[in-house]
Amino acid sequence: MKKKVEKPVPLLSIAVIACISLSFALLALSSFAGVDAGLVKILGFYQLTKEADLPLIRQLSSILFSLLALLPWLTLHFVSLKKPLALLLVLCAVPPLVSLTGSIHWIESLGGFPAIGSGQGIIKYATLLALAWHFWLPDNKVQHWVQYAPVALVLVWIGGMKFTQIEAEGIADLVQSSPLMSWLYLWFDQQTTSNLIGIYDLLALLLLGAGLYYRWLFLPGWLMCLAVFLTTQTFLFSFPGAFSAHGLLTASGQFLIKDLWFIASMLLLLQWYLTTKQPQQIKQS
Repeated sequence: MKKKVEKPVPLLSIAVIACISLSFALLALSSFAGVDAGLVKILGFYQLTKEADLPLIRQLSSILFSLLALLPWLTLHFVSLKKPLALLLVLCAVPPLVSLTGSIHWIESLGGFPAIGSGQGIIKYATLLALAWHFWLPDNKVQHWVQYAPVALVLVWIGGMKFTQIEAEGIADLVQSSPLMSWLYLWFDQQTTSNLIGIYDLLALLLLGAGLYYRWLFLPGWLMCLAVFLTTQTFLFSFPGAFSAHGLLTASGQFLIKDLWFIASMLLLLQWYLTTKQPQQIKQS
């Protein structure tokens, strides 16, 4: 009787899992230590404003984040855990996203919706829904559009905010601290720099979207979008306020680390591109 040979796990799949696991491991540690980026506002939406409720919810968040750090690795050996992982990702994403229907995350001085303030960290949870889709239906034919959707959402929304003064001022410390981007302030003023970043974000998502139809545009668009999220991760090391004195993520650090979820989606898009036949190949087969 022949021994069944297991297929090796693609490196891209391992990289996806590493991004998800690392982000949630750091979020779990930070939440356990009492750092709760946006948690108070989310709880306010659900009328959980009692000070006594906060420690318990922090502990529950830490447990959820810890499970989401561990389960992705276990799915490499236990395929049956993929659907529970997908459900936990949805559980993690839905409560924050629903809180966007309230007014607490919007900038009233700019007219409210869609001028997003604290919700910039909340809309990133939409990526978890796309990742949940991947683990629940990994071979679905619209997988690439599902992974593209949150990337487009965050780039068009946060990218669009770059044209406002409040956002230009809000990113100044991040840009100034970055060896990759601080040079922009040598050539342009604060608002122009922010506008250029916004233009880049919008061009990147449009090019990537077109690349899902025209393969020759995919890699340029993919690289441009990936550069956005990789640059964000460098802020964790260049921005002094990303980590606390104890080496744990601050609220700013938690906002930045969530871009690892987008990198995971970008890797899944690359996996789709590499495993999908070109039109001429399909006709010949």
